[in-house]
Amino acid sequence: MFMVTSIWIVILRRRKNVEAAKETTLLPQLLWRRVSHLELVRATNAFDESNLLGSGGFGSVYKGTFSDGINVAIKVFNLQLEGAFKSFDIECEMLGNIRHRNLIKIISCCSQIDFKAVVLNYMPNGSLAKWLYSLNFCLNILQRLSIMIDVASALEYLHHGYETPIVHCDLKPNNILLDEDMSAHVADFGIAKLSCGRDSMTQTITQATIGYMAPEYGMEGIVTRRGDVYSFGIVLMETFTGKKPTDEMFVGEMSLRQWVANSPLLDVMDAKLLGPEAEDHDFVSKRECLSSIMRLALSCSAESLEERINMQEALATLNKIKIKFLKDAARGVVLNHSLV
Repeated sequence: MFMVTSIWIVILRRRKNVEAAKETTLLPQLLWRRVSHLELVRATNAFDESNLLGSGGFGSVYKGTFSDGINVAIKVFNLQLEGAFKSFDIECEMLGNIRHRNLIKIISCCSQIDFKAVVLNYMPNGSLAKWLYSLNFCLNILQRLSIMIDVASALEYLHHGYETPIVHCDLKPNNILLDEDMSAHVADFGIAKLSCGRDSMTQTITQATIGYMAPEYGMEGIVTRRGDVYSFGIVLMETFTGKKPTDEMFVGEMSLRQWVANSPLLDVMDAKLLGPEAEDHDFVSKRECLSSIMRLALSCSAESLEERINMQEALATLNKIKIKFLKDAARGVVLNHSLV
């Protein structure tokens, strides 16, 4: 009798564990706000062009305002495009199961036969690309550094903090969105891949953006976490040089990475970050900070994936750079006051 009771207890416990696992998987989607196609039409004024935030590989993103006053971003998939259905499924699955302060948060999905959309948190400060290339916007060194730490934190979570490693596959400034506090959120998981093992490789059709994709991905369709690290290195360079990897100056053998690696630091830095040495009291600390950032960017974007560092190392290095920069800046302020 005791044996039968023990077996029955074990069975019940296993059943509870299975039910709990199912509940954990389904819980994020159960918490989603229920939205209809009609609500999305009304929220965007029938997807009026005045609400268009941008367009991507599989569709367009609109700003929407629900009847309760909540602003959202609505990504509508162009179902005429090959891969759009799969991209929608991936985005819903990925964003529905991952949680991190620096990843875009999904609010809901709307799926009909001829209409598919994901509803996301609205990011009022737009993309990093807007802040790097619009005349009316400007970011200082500390703001850029903080943004890239946010991005590194998101990738570190995807690569090392989630039960199954996730490869984003399309990191670029357009996919880095800024909230009201200028905190960065990585978005657009439409071509993301789950990694079967911590260091496994998978082969796929190349869909990433030219200039940001790792060499092994572009040539052979090989996807690993180190491919994201490469993209991160390129975005890190772009953020502090103000040059896109697709800039017209990069032709033939010359690339953004080669330009940074083979040029004096002051020749490649965004001119908005450093003033004349005689007038900039923080010139030395800024130069040392930027030099450290470029060395890290080059380590991340090594041609050979075996030579690249991982996102844990990249995040730790960026945090150290920021701490040192803040200390040096504070020391400079004290020194300047003492000389007055």
